Amino acid sequence: MFLQMKNISKNFGPVKALKDVSLEVGRGEIHGLMGENGAGKSTLMNILAGAFQPTTGEIYFNNERIHQMTTIKATEMGIRFIHQELNVVNDLKVYENLFLREEILKNFCFLDHKSMIKKSIEVFQRLKIDINPNELVSELDTSRKQLVEIAKALLFESKLIIMDEPTTALTNNEIENLFEIMRTLKKQGVSIIYISHKMPELFSICDRFTVLRDGKFINSGAFKDINEEEATEMLVGKSVSSIPLQRNEIMEDTIMTVEGLTCEPFFKDISFSLKKGEVIAITGLHGDGRGELAETLFGARKTTKGRITLNGRLLDLSSIREVMKAGIGMVPRNRKERSIISDMSIKDNLSMAYLTTEHKKLMVNKKEELERFRRNQELTGIKVGDPNDLITSLSGGNQQKVIIARWLELGSDIYILDNPTQGIDVGAKYEIYKLINALTKLKKSVILFSAEFPEIYKVADRCLVMYKGKINAELKKKEMTEMMVMYYATGSNMEGLKCESKT
Repeated sequence: MFLQMKNISKNFGPVKALKDVSLEVGRGEIHGLMGENGAGKSTLMNILAGAFQPTTGEIYFNNERIHQMTTIKATEMGIRFIHQELNVVNDLKVYENLFLREEILKNFCFLDHKSMIKKSIEVFQRLKIDINPNELVSELDTSRKQLVEIAKALLFESKLIIMDEPTTALTNNEIENLFEIMRTLKKQGVSIIYISHKMPELFSICDRFTVLRDGKFINSGAFKDINEEEATEMLVGKSVSSIPLQRNEIMEDTIMTVEGLTCEPFFKDISFSLKKGEVIAITGLHGDGRGELAETLFGARKTTKGRITLNGRLLDLSSIREVMKAGIGMVPRNRKERSIISDMSIKDNLSMAYLTTEHKKLMVNKKEELERFRRNQELTGIKVGDPNDLITSLSGGNQQKVIIARWLELGSDIYILDNPTQGIDVGAKYEIYKLINALTKLKKSVILFSAEFPEIYKVADRCLVMYKGKINAELKKKEMTEMMVMYYATGSNMEGLKCESKT
């Protein structure tokens, strides 16, 4: 085997993150590493990349036993790690990020900017994307930052590439381009360890798999020998699909009406209504204006025109604070950049919305804050050792539960959930779906922004499909199919009308 990790264990004090885990990857193989958040995947990969030292175990790479693996040694050996959490430097230009710590020099001491920019353009052409190497990374949206991370791994000669949730923020076209490159690298003998919670991707691109659960090795084999349900059962230890989601009946009362909402140039003339206890999904393709619409509904963007009525009263969109006071909460997309405060504790992160709108005292009562955390922990199932630990100590799924609990504490009437299950495992996803159902039973309403059809079909009562900044279709539950959603998201109905008009 090209890579062998034998009987790897890793302890962080009394916590056993990995317990006797083994992993084997062949040369020119795309290997899917699967497991729920907290299963030990990232710990195992950080050991391979030299960021952590194993407590016990051995690593063999290219038929050589590796002693005291370090990040520098891993890089020199051709091991590249594309992290789930973006590691770009916003204050640097794109090409400076690509060559950070591996700059090209001329005359042994001066930076060769022209060569670095030229090579940056070449790697972006391989990825079939148009990114200006001279642009500041801070000006890029999250999907473009993710592509910069991927480009950095492809820029240098690699023998093994670790991809940790590389497609989380990518469009379908960008994902397919990435898969084409992965297949080319495979033919060239490059091995890839692919970590993802998206089953269709794993079955589409990977040859073999290894499953971890609770820091232990569960199983390994070929993807052709299993199906998605079997893979899910290995991940969570039980069949999630067999557990039905019980939906509550929608009330007749309309809680929100959106009329002609416009925020140019992102979206125009958006109108819809929302009933008590209803879940509406808003979907589409990259660049359709969904993200900006979510922000506008929460008062984070100024409208060009239009209005929103909430409980029969005109909603003041002048500030986020006013929208929160009116009874709307929001879980934004991309929790690392938009939700979590990485330098604060778990319980402090959970309390932020409450302290912003409800707290009236001069001082924060630590006892009350802990009680608030425990109450929401029981409700959302947050798995945590000490609530005073930094939120970054939690897995992605548990971080997301903290952010959702932040808004549950306010008892809002409407919850805007923008891509709420991004980068979390199938078990944590199902727990969030159950939370959404629990909210509807309390007569709360939900606006779900998502590009994942299985998620939309599982939780939504209606689906609004956007195309080029407008609502192109409204689909009821019985009309929802992946084909119909894609039909309207791509504007195929409009193209059909154009063809008919020509004839």
